[in-house]
Amino acid sequence: MKDHRLSLARIETAARSIDPVFLNSPQFESESLSDELGMRLILKVETVNPIRSFKGRGTDFLVSNLPAGSPTLVCASAGNFGQGLAHAARKRGLPAVIFASESANALKLDRMRKLGAEVRLIGRDFDAAKEHALIFAGETGACYIEDGREPPIAEGAGSIAVELCRWKDPFDFLLAPLGNGALLAGVGRWMKVHSPATRVVAVCATGAPSMALSLQSGTVQCTATADTIADGIAVRVPVPEALDDLAGVVDDVVLVEDEAIMEAMRLVFDFHGLVLEPAGAAGVAAAMVFREKFRGGRVATVLTGGNRTI
Repeated sequence: MKDHRLSLARIETAARSIDPVFLNSPQFESESLSDELGMRLILKVETVNPIRSFKGRGTDFLVSNLPAGSPTLVCASAGNFGQGLAHAARKRGLPAVIFASESANALKLDRMRKLGAEVRLIGRDFDAAKEHALIFAGETGACYIEDGREPPIAEGAGSIAVELCRWKDPFDFLLAPLGNGALLAGVGRWMKVHSPATRVVAVCATGAPSMALSLQSGTVQCTATADTIADGIAVRVPVPEALDDLAGVVDDVVLVEDEAIMEAMRLVFDFHGLVLEPAGAAGVAAAMVFREKFRGGRVATVLTGGNRTI
C-alpha cells in the first residue's frame, strides 16, 4: 500500500481545497431504511450540489492542478463526469469538448451544454464514445482526461471518505457503486488507512459486470455489452489503471439487478424525498438484496447522483 499511486496527502488536500459547493455533503443515519433492512444504514448524499453528483469533487481537484495555459479539455462521459469537467473548466475559463453516446441521458446532455461544454454524440455506448474522444484529442492536441485513469480524480473523490470518517463510530461496511473506479479507489484508499476494520464493498449492475469480473480475476475483462438502466456504472471496457488502484482497497464486489436498483430508488424517495438516478441508488440496492450479509451492522453508502426526472 505504501507504493499506491493515490496519495493520502493529496486526498487530505482535496478535502480542504475542492470548491466548497461539493464538500461536506449531508451524511445521516436513515432510521426508516435501517428499520426496513435490519441494519444501521448511514447515507452520504452527493446530490445537493450544482451538478447533482459526486463527480464535481474529482474534476475540480484535477482541473485546479492543471498547468496554466492548458489546451482544450476533452473527455467521454455518460453525463455526470462530463458535467463535473464542464463545471470545473468554465470556472477556470477553459474550453471543454465532451463525447457521449447517441443513447446518452438527454437531461445530462442538456446540463453539460448549459455548463458551457461542446457536446458531441457518437457511438452506441460510453466506451464507443471514448474511442472517438481519444481520436479527437490525438488529432487536435486537446488534453484528454479519462475518468478512472487520472489520480487526482480518484483523490478528489477520496474526500468523501475523509468526511465519512468523521462519523462518531466506525463503519462495518461501506457500499459504493463501481463504474470506472475512481470513487472506490479514492474512498477505499483512505478507508484502508483510517478505518481499516471497515469492509469496502463495490456494487456493479448485473447487466454491466466487466469491473466485477476484472476485480475477481485480477485482469481486465471486457464484455460485449453493458445492459443496465444504471448508465453511470455501465462499463464494458475497464480502465487498467483503475483496476490497479482498486487492488487491496476493495474487499468484496456484488452485483444487483435493475429491478433492485429501481426498488432502492423508490425507497429512498419514499422515506427521504431524495430523487436518485439508478447508479446513485446501487449501494442501497446492495444493502437491500444482501441484507443478511450486513444484518445488524453499521453500513454506510454513498448516494452518488440524482440526474434524472421524476
